[in-house]
Amino acid sequence: MAQTKFDKQVEETAESLAFGIGRFLAGRPMDGERKTDATFWRSGTRVLPKVEGRVSRSSYRAGWKRLTFRISSLAAVGAGGYQAGWVHQDATVATAQEIWANPDPAIAALEQTGIAAASTAAVGTAAYLALTRKRRELMREWVLPLHEALALPLRLPEQTDPRRYLHIPRNFSEDDAVIRVDVPGRLDFSKDLVVDIIATKLALEGVTFSWHLAGRETYVTVKKTRKPPAKAAFKDPKMREIVAAAKESAPVIGIGSAGRIVTVDLDAESPHILVNASTGGGKSVTLRCIACQMLHHGSLVFVLDTKRISHPWASGLPGVTYCRDIADIHDQLIALGIEGRRRTRVADELGIDADPKAIGPRLLILLEEVNATMKQLTRYWEKTRESGDPKVSPAVDALNEILYMGRQLRMHVLLVAQSATARALGGPEVREQFSTRILAKYSVNAWRMLAPEVHPAPKSTKHRGRAQVVSGGSARETQILFFTEAEAREWATTGKPAPPAVGAQPGPVQLQKPPVGSLTDAWSTPAPDLPPVTELPADRGALADAWSLTPAPAADPGGPTDQTPPPPTAPDGDDQAVGLREAAEHHLPGITLAALRFARANDPAFPDPVDKRGAELLYRVGDLKKWARNRPRAATGTTDLD
Repeated sequence: MAQTKFDKQVEETAESLAFGIGRFLAGRPMDGERKTDATFWRSGTRVLPKVEGRVSRSSYRAGWKRLTFRISSLAAVGAGGYQAGWVHQDATVATAQEIWANPDPAIAALEQTGIAAASTAAVGTAAYLALTRKRRELMREWVLPLHEALALPLRLPEQTDPRRYLHIPRNFSEDDAVIRVDVPGRLDFSKDLVVDIIATKLALEGVTFSWHLAGRETYVTVKKTRKPPAKAAFKDPKMREIVAAAKESAPVIGIGSAGRIVTVDLDAESPHILVNASTGGGKSVTLRCIACQMLHHGSLVFVLDTKRISHPWASGLPGVTYCRDIADIHDQLIALGIEGRRRTRVADELGIDADPKAIGPRLLILLEEVNATMKQLTRYWEKTRESGDPKVSPAVDALNEILYMGRQLRMHVLLVAQSATARALGGPEVREQFSTRILAKYSVNAWRMLAPEVHPAPKSTKHRGRAQVVSGGSARETQILFFTEAEAREWATTGKPAPPAVGAQPGPVQLQKPPVGSLTDAWSTPAPDLPPVTELPADRGALADAWSLTPAPAADPGGPTDQTPPPPTAPDGDDQAVGLREAAEHHLPGITLAALRFARANDPAFPDPVDKRGAELLYRVGDLKKWARNRPRAATGTTDLD
């Protein structure tokens, strides 16, 4: 049976009524058009795309708020109607008849009520305007201009109410204020542009942006950064107490915002530290702060300083080996690389549950001005290498090996650079070994290169001693703890006595070096159930061949040493023809292969070869001994290429 027109109208009316009741109870707009991203439990913040026309404030309300308002209004109307039309029905009818019969008193009452209502409305309006003046000024001067600037980058609909996604308190310029900006969940905008717009339109300086982009609610919060103190000096009694209480593996770097102590745990957080700053940025001050604390706890410190004068406070201190000439730095890096291999074998024999201190004392390597040092090491090796030697400097290889295995072996590198490019450090994978990076007086390019995970980049400052300590994906603005040279020297020598260092602290730099065996004699620590390591392992020659050098640190010719006497020379005749490697190992004790190669390239008095074995030049042993007895020993260091 076909439906009549009346039946269709009844069905449509019933359907509309059902949908209306559903929208009413669900708290949704009664017209059925959803204009904002509001849900039943969450208020809306943005107008939905393709929505045209004006969007009322009620569209931003959560569904439960609309439902509560509707039920409350319906209950109020129903209660009033029930009281007037049912409970007091007779009184209501009588009042209506009286007004109809004599309307003048009712009209006079309405006039008085109207005047009172108008007066109340005027007073209320004036009070409202006075109380909301600052909020309206905030909207007019700050919120609306920011909304107009963000609408295009965030692709916001034209009808978007700025109050729904810009949560800016009236005291947003104060230190404890928090600004929140809700952003679209589609994330198709430039965070850099949004950050610049917010900072520019709200005139913000010294703030941090925290992005929350996971889940449904996506927003960015802006907080003022509390500045570190203007100075942090070790002479302050409180700072001295803080340094004294610090862990042996976690030297104090300085003081951060809100008085927080900034430390770097070399065992748990970062085995190596990179310091990047331009000239005058406090690189040497930062290293002095860390090194003197490590010496206080009994660590051994190796200062590799081609500038020669970066750390005069450390010269001559117990436990400090100071290398100034490039040849000494080259040999010391190789010696440290061999020590790292020795520690690897000891750690393997001790097992996983062994005390880390049984491997040996903590070693701290201060490598100053790596940009210049790496170039000098490369040039030095190009001048001294022979046919068959590796093209890459063995000292650079030793440094890279230490960087990769430093945490387990208690060997730590503090590297200083004016521009820590991947090329200067030996590759991007080498730079990644520095999980803690200290930047001062940096450029935007330097920040993007060394700390790309921290965004936006904090503005560099010219404040003396101020740096950014980047670790674990965050940057902490820090006032570096300042030690005077006298304070650093005093603190380094008043703590735990340092173990014997590798060779004595050199005086005038000379070509002669102590025997290679002294490398392990200096800090050989017998481990439980292991024989003491008193000499280099049996495959010392293989290690030396791997590095193409016989490493040995510089020694002080004028001071006493704890080293064993050089091994006796082989009983070969002076007329024997030998290569430089064999001469250094058996016939010329105390002179390294690197020194012989350097002398051959630069000393006109060096003897001429007498024969050739393949690509290797051979020299008469007697001629080499005569040259060794008569060669000059300049106090300024004859091994410096520059």
